[in-house]
Amino acid sequence: MTEPDLQQRLEQQRFANGYEWVNGVAMHAENGERFQIPHDVLKKHVGVGHFVELRIDSPRFSVHEDAPVKCTCPVCNGEATKPILSHAHPATLVPLPRQAVPSRGWGEDFWVQVTQREGDYFAARVDNPLYEARLHGVNEGDTILFHADHILAVHAIHREEMVLGMDAADLKALAAWLAAQRR
Repeated sequence: MTEPDLQQRLEQQRFANGYEWVNGVAMHAENGERFQIPHDVLKKHVGVGHFVELRIDSPRFSVHEDAPVKCTCPVCNGEATKPILSHAHPATLVPLPRQAVPSRGWGEDFWVQVTQREGDYFAARVDNPLYEARLHGVNEGDTILFHADHILAVHAIHREEMVLGMDAADLKALAAWLAAQRR
């Protein structure tokens, strides 16, 4: 019997407590320029070994009484329905001491390192200790599956390698996108 492909494995992947991937493409469509995601030409060049940022969240949980009155998203600074915990860099690149943060059911942005790619489907190793692991069951070192639409960021350490791998059409698309970002 053959091993299921990444798409099939992603469709079978489940997280505890209703947690699921946040779709970056949908968030960008909903929030416009306030929620930036990488252009498709960048996602096209994400490969094995690259670090990408994802977000996991659950609609089952709400803001706690001791939370800030107004929560903001760490990506777009827009209003959020509850706090989003965030990791600035992969732990492999910037190791930090473990922090005792109580699980509250909030969303969490974190970094993964790609281990496999099949089209727009990826397998990756979680590269941060996650604060909400007790609730969603995703732990540092776990292999998870996701789609290119879930990518919120590509770590800057890979920019040069990605650009060097682009053909003329990709470079033109990237240049146009970067120019539009500056406006």
